[in-house]
Parts: sequence; structure tokens; C-alpha cells
Amino acid sequence: MKLLLLNGHGINMRVDSAKLHIKDGRFSTTEDPEEYVFSPKRMDIDSIVVYGRSGSLSLEAIRWLIKHNVQITILDWNGKLLTTMLPSESTNVKTKFAQYHAYEDQDTRVKLAKKFIEAKFSKSEAVLDYLKLRYPEINYDISVDKGKLENAKSVREILGVEGGVAWKYWNEYAKAIPEEYDFRARTDNNARASNSGDKVNVMLNYGYALLESECLRAINSVGLDAHVGFLHEMNPSKNSLAYDLQEPFRFIVDLTVMNLIEKGIMDSKDFIRTESFSLRLRPTGARKVTEEFNSVMNGKVEYRKKNSSWGSVLLLKARELSHHLVGKRKTIEFVKPVYINERDDTDLLRKTIIDMPYTEWKKMGFSKGTLNYMKQNANSEKPFTLNVHVRERLENWGSIVE
Repeated sequence: MKLLLLNGHGINMRVDSAKLHIKDGRFSTTEDPEEYVFSPKRMDIDSIVVYGRSGSLSLEAIRWLIKHNVQITILDWNGKLLTTMLPSESTNVKTKFAQYHAYEDQDTRVKLAKKFIEAKFSKSEAVLDYLKLRYPEINYDISVDKGKLENAKSVREILGVEGGVAWKYWNEYAKAIPEEYDFRARTDNNARASNSGDKVNVMLNYGYALLESECLRAINSVGLDAHVGFLHEMNPSKNSLAYDLQEPFRFIVDLTVMNLIEKGIMDSKDFIRTESFSLRLRPTGARKVTEEFNSVMNGKVEYRKKNSSWGSVLLLKARELSHHLVGKRKTIEFVKPVYINERDDTDLLRKTIIDMPYTEWKKMGFSKGTLNYMKQNANSEKPFTLNVHVRERLENWGSIVE
């Protein structure tokens, strides 16, 4: 998956001599905006996200993009999904009819709603386990809530259990966020971004808008109706099934934001406070969040004995859902693939590196310069990674010392 973000003033997309010409926006008259030219059948972009304030998009450019299966997503300044232009959808009408019948059957609807939240719980637990390796104060067991979910008899009860878990999850997540971000609580998952008063919620809302766009594309490609969900109620202004499909993949946005915070990538100039005291992402901040989101979505995971990106898994899960609804697949679940990501920057490993004497390091066959570099990383607050063989030898040395 590859996203192209366009922002600023004067964005332009047009077709000339069968080629697509894209000019990014600018923020001052002295800027020289980036320009891109794509030849027919050679487009390596999956989705174009427009976060700009002004510009033009020709009808021929729209046609060119749709023919090349490129999604066009337009976000408003609040970071909310304004609209999306999707490639041609599947024309299998039977899939939609099966979806509508499943929605009308309360037992089926409850069963599917549980599947989405079951996966959300699993991924939320994985995120907290990952963070706990660096922040031992994080401590929450979701097992009790899993039992409550199994016993829920209606969608309302399921949402009640989910709401309780979400409240506890964000309280634990907040323990990993530095004080200067002033993050106290997460607004409602579907709340407007205009309600955001702190940097973390602004980034989360923007990231969820990007995720919603990807979910819409997956739903559209398999022939499902984005407005008919099983967990979320139908609403003329909401893509209920897209909200459903987001649940097992929200962890991608949560990790995206945490990565940006831990790496120290965001700064105060990436945000702007409005007259109503709400916070917004400046174009520079939007670009940083988009790039990190794209990186996490392209992270590899083993699924069906293949190495796939999380973006590909999202599409596969949408297809599995459509196959289940029409009877081609007996069961459906969203828990797998499981998110597993070990950190190299745990407190224990940091201490091992700091305590490592050069004489021991030399015995392992490594240089003094490498050890000094690692010690600098270990003494900093930023995350870092290690080669597998280096990590194994460090862990082995640490266990011997203990």
C-alpha cells in the first residue's frame, strides 16, 4: 500500500498526453511545490489523500485515477473524512442481498458484531503488551471482559462491554504518553475531530480517518454495502460497515501515534490552535502522521502461510466476510493474524547495554564504536532496534550476569 498526501494551496491534478500530472500545494509564494508525472499503467500509488485548502481536479484526471484503481480521499481541515472516490465496485448483487439478510437476522448480526469486538480486544491487548515492555506501569487484564462479551445477548450489550474496555484501555495507553502531550482521555471513537483539544486525540482522529478510507476501499472492492454494518447502527451520514471493519485494525493507528511520540517526530509547529480552542494538524503534521500510518500498514505479518502487509490483510478480511455472508465460507473471525512485535528498547535491554563493559563486548567480536553508539541509544528516551544476532548475544550475556 502506498499513499500520496497532497496539502496546501493550489493543488492541481490534470491529464496531458495520456499522462497524469499532479502538483502538490504550497504554503508560501516562494515555495516550489513537488510535481509528479505518472504514465498510463505505471501508477505505483494506491490512494491519494487530499488535505489541502484549494486547488483543482479535472474530470479527465478523475477518470484516469478511477481507471487505474486509485482511490481519492478528501479530508476536511478537522481531519474528518469528507468524501472518497472509489474505483469500480464489484457488481455481484448477491453479496449485498446476503449482507442485508444477515443484518435483518438478529442472531447473525449479534454473532458478527461479537467477532469484530473480539478481534478489537485481542489487538488492544497486544498493543498494551507491547507497550508494557517499555512502560511496566501498564497493567490491565482483558480476560474478564472477554467473558462478558461471550455472554452478551444483543448489540447494545456488546457495545456496553466494548465501551468499558475502551475506557480502561485508554487509561493504560495514556501511561506511555509524556506529560507535555496533555493526554487525559480518548474522546468517543466516532467523535468529530473538532472536539479534540490535545495533540494525541488530533493525531488519532486523523489516523482513524485514513483507516476509514482504507476500509471503504476494501468494502467496495468485494461488493459489500458500506452503509449497512452489524455492530454500528445504520445512519445516513455514517459508513457503518467501515466502522465495523475498522475495529480489528484500530491498533494500527494507535501504534502509529505512539511511534510518532516515542521517536519525537512531532513538534508544536505541526499543530495549530483555533479560535474555539480546538486543535488541528498543520499540513506538516498531517504528512508525518500519513507517512507513519503508511509504514505501519505496510508492516509484514504471516497470514495463510504468506508474508502479507496489514493493508493486504484488511482487504483479505473484507473478502472473507463477503464469502461468509454468501455461504462460501462457513466461519469468520478477525482475531488472526495476531499482532506480535517485540521491542529492542525494553528497560532490561537498555540496562544490559549500559552495563556492558567493552572487554566483554570485544569478546563477542564487535567494535568499540558500535558499543558507544548503542549506549547513546540506550541512554536516550527514543526507541531503537537491534540486529537479531546482536540482541541474542546481549540477552545471553545479561542472563549470565544475573
